[in-house]
Amino acid sequence: MKVKVTKRGVTVPRRMLHGAQEVTIREEKGRIVIEPVGETETKETDPIHGLGREPVQCNAPDAAEHHDRYLYGK
Repeated sequence: MKVKVTKRGVTVPRRMLHGAQEVTIREEKGRIVIEPVGETETKETDPIHGLGREPVQCNAPDAAEHHDRYLYGK
């Protein structure tokens, strides 16, 4: 398939992504490689997905709202 390169770049047809919600794009030996990111790969490598899974237990019921006071004494 040939496509025109525009000022914004190249558009990849969605059907070629086979339902992927996220892809990685990299240059490898003079080629541009587009790979779908698997659901498990994203969750394992992106730390944002782990936020809130193991919250710290403390005796301060308002620590979420007033964390600066507990961390910095302000």
